[in-house]
Amino acid sequence: MDIPLQRTAIVLALSALSATALADHIEELVVTANHDSRTIDISDELVISPDVAQLLKKAPGANVNANGPLTGIPQYRGMYGGRIATSLDGAQLAPSGPNWMDPPLSYARNGLLESLEVYRGIAPVSVAQESIGGAIDAKTQRGDFNTGSEFQVDGQLMGSAQSVNSGQQLTGALFAANNTHKLNLAAMLESGDDAEFADGEITPTEYERERYDIGYGLKMGNHSVQLDYGYNDTGDSGTPALPMDIEYIEGDLVDLTYRFALPGALDVTAAVFASDLEHGMTNYHLRQAPTSGMRWRRNVADSDNLGFKLLTTMTDTNGNWIFGLDGFDSTHNSNIENPNADMFFVVNFNDAEREVLGAFLERQHDFSDTWRAEFGLRYNQVGMNADEVDGTPANMMPPAAALRDAFNNADRDQTDRNVDLVAKAWYRASSTTSWYAGLAQKTRSPSYQERYLWLPLEATAGLADGNTYTGNIELDPEVSHQVEFGMDFSNTRLTLAPRIFYSQIDDYIQGTDSELAPAVMFVRMMNMMNGTSNPDPLQFNNVDAVIYGFDMDWAWQVSDQWSVSGIVNYVRGERDDIEDELYRIAPANASVRLGYAAGDWNLGAEGVFYSAQNQVSETNREQETAGYGLLNLSANWQVSQSLQFAAGVDTVFDKGYADHLAGYNRAANPDIAMRERLPGYGTNIFARVSYSF
Repeated sequence: MDIPLQRTAIVLALSALSATALADHIEELVVTANHDSRTIDISDELVISPDVAQLLKKAPGANVNANGPLTGIPQYRGMYGGRIATSLDGAQLAPSGPNWMDPPLSYARNGLLESLEVYRGIAPVSVAQESIGGAIDAKTQRGDFNTGSEFQVDGQLMGSAQSVNSGQQLTGALFAANNTHKLNLAAMLESGDDAEFADGEITPTEYERERYDIGYGLKMGNHSVQLDYGYNDTGDSGTPALPMDIEYIEGDLVDLTYRFALPGALDVTAAVFASDLEHGMTNYHLRQAPTSGMRWRRNVADSDNLGFKLLTTMTDTNGNWIFGLDGFDSTHNSNIENPNADMFFVVNFNDAEREVLGAFLERQHDFSDTWRAEFGLRYNQVGMNADEVDGTPANMMPPAAALRDAFNNADRDQTDRNVDLVAKAWYRASSTTSWYAGLAQKTRSPSYQERYLWLPLEATAGLADGNTYTGNIELDPEVSHQVEFGMDFSNTRLTLAPRIFYSQIDDYIQGTDSELAPAVMFVRMMNMMNGTSNPDPLQFNNVDAVIYGFDMDWAWQVSDQWSVSGIVNYVRGERDDIEDELYRIAPANASVRLGYAAGDWNLGAEGVFYSAQNQVSETNREQETAGYGLLNLSANWQVSQSLQFAAGVDTVFDKGYADHLAGYNRAANPDIAMRERLPGYGTNIFARVSYSF
């Protein structure tokens, strides 16, 4: 796919308006550390993938559930999706699609990303409303105020290309600021064709996306205001692990933030954010269409999101108090149709609303030079509701009619009252070593899919297990009791940061064999009508589960030029009510990177190793995967303060392998059997040029 010429000109124009240097905005990747988080800072390694979620593999404990080239769903220590609080510059967003083809992190702008912060382990209560599985915040380049009254203008232009899918990306950004005003403009265009693997092509994995942003900041003394607007336009994009592909995703995102700061004493932040997202998807326009026109499907979905956050930090001689209020309301619609049959319809979700109102109090306290601690309390009230549903199946098939009527006659107005508690402590044993311990109770209420999916369908927030599900209005919130221990060691040469963790989750929400007779009868009738053999449906229900494991990142500066670093991850998730594993858990894995830096050159060789995953969910019909190892090479050349070239090769030996988190093939493809595990991408030669001014 070619980027349209007129749109390319827009990006070029943004970078042609100024002439001063901005070398520190060249996009690369480095992981820096503190006690509470790992920040993937854009400064040292290549970022080529259009999916920002792939960067999570640089942080210990993190991984990605990939259903397509743009649909990476974060996984952290065995939890994923809505269990992980994901924000964009502190703003929340609920995906427009019921199958998470546009997870929140997909709205982060690759090429304009400043950092990706992964809160390690137990997240502070002040960071997110529902963080039972952790928290992530993607921060965007927005420019900074300057010290003088004269305007300074900086900018950046970046282009990249890769061979595995003929992918290309072009990004431009412009920043203009003085000590009172600042303005930022940015645009991104990207596209790619179907990706190659060792034995053929993965179809459909083509993609195309545009993103445009404008922001304005005002600073007057201790007061500042920032207003940002973004427009996202995703076109034809494949999701081979899901039953449909993306036809379009369009949306407006707005964020208004006010801040009052007295350095060392008081900091008040008040933010309001909103988004209006629309999404169309089909099972016929990118993949091979069903042979019967009666089985063509198009789903049109939307979400309206509105949120706020008020956060106050008061600093004293022994630490600080953090307290505030926050709220987030999202409303979802999803309507299924058949372009070959005007009378066919399914109201999948009808004004399904989920509103969270929260209050929190947090104390960060230094007891002495060697002891410090964090204590947090959060209360969330979660209100959910949905309007009545209907559909052609319910007007023609008694089992579907029974499901519709039961749903419409039920009390769909549900309220949960959840409490989170956090206690963490650090002990500095020496100038090189500190010890850490954390305890927490974290909660999460059901998603709208888990509560309000009335007809057996695969609208399951990207689970991608091939099963149909129905929801359960009476679900209880998940309650996780977590404990973790760790150490941080760092001297002039060596850094180690291991952690062990254990989580007991009461009322974990999991698909179980459905006991709804109409749902089972409906799926069996559809099999008879269509000549299919889909298994009986699952229903979202509360079970008990445990998740435990170990993760560590480490680095060794061998000499002034040579360095070695890596990550080790192990996580296990088990049902506690029956003998079964939790679904889609990353297998044990490790990465080792050898780096060499000399003058303006940086060279890197990375080995990535995944073990076999034999601990799979029988309930979800999950398939086992074999272990594998990959070799990746990269090089950076800093030509001048403003110009950088970079290139590399991923999967050097074109090895055939299957990523356990990649899902199963759902699209007819002569190179991959239906419902076979999707293979990993083949050898990928890539290059990038960055120019800042």
